[in-house]
Amino acid sequence: MIDDFRQRNSERGNQRDRDRERAQARAGSKTKQPRNDGLTPEQRRERDAKALQEKTARKAAMAAGGINAGGGGKIK
Repeated sequence: MIDDFRQRNSERGNQRDRDRERAQARAGSKTKQPRNDGLTPEQRRERDAKALQEKTARKAAMAAGGINAGGGGKIK
């Protein structure tokens, strides 16, 4: 009875070790790639800010348009 418990417990411990090794192997193969978009950090910030402004403008237009504007409007 106790031997069965020990055997099952050691098998689970072994599974954890194997999973940990597999996770480390997967993480090691994923090296961080540098951005290849040819932009400086300042240009990237400007691009992202412009995209965010456009997104908020679209959301505001949808909310102001009501139900027929394609969603986003609240029913009062």
